[in-house]
Amino acid sequence: MKSKRHAKVLELIAKYNIETQEELSDRLEQEGFHVTQATVSRDIRELKLTKVPGSAGRQKYAALNETYVNMGEKYIRVFKDGFVSMDMAQNILVIKTVAGMAMAVAAALDAMDCIEIVGSIAGDDTVMCAVRTVEDTEILMERLRKIVEDD
Repeated sequence: MKSKRHAKVLELIAKYNIETQEELSDRLEQEGFHVTQATVSRDIRELKLTKVPGSAGRQKYAALNETYVNMGEKYIRVFKDGFVSMDMAQNILVIKTVAGMAMAVAAALDAMDCIEIVGSIAGDDTVMCAVRTVEDTEILMERLRKIVEDD
């Protein structure tokens, strides 16, 4: 549950300009996560979120840009927790996920800086990624396969 909540927090701060813990808590409640202020505070600390300048001089939460190893491990865990299978159709990579995890997996892929991916869309249990070339799709699939199999 914690990893799903963390994935949702990362997804929410990427999607919305969330300025306060209360706002984050409200968004999590809307997504079906019943949390206390202490839980939100702990999640912010564990995910190493920070405030960055937003629009109109306001601040918003963002994932701290750390080394790939530190933040990458969190995104890899989200990816692995949600991943079910993948297949390709030319330069389109289709990733099947656990129900409700497609957006978190897509956000994890974005955060993992997969340079082969031009863009992606996510539904409930499917992520479709537009990849630059067929060869890039094969390379990306092999890299993602190694991530999933690495335990």
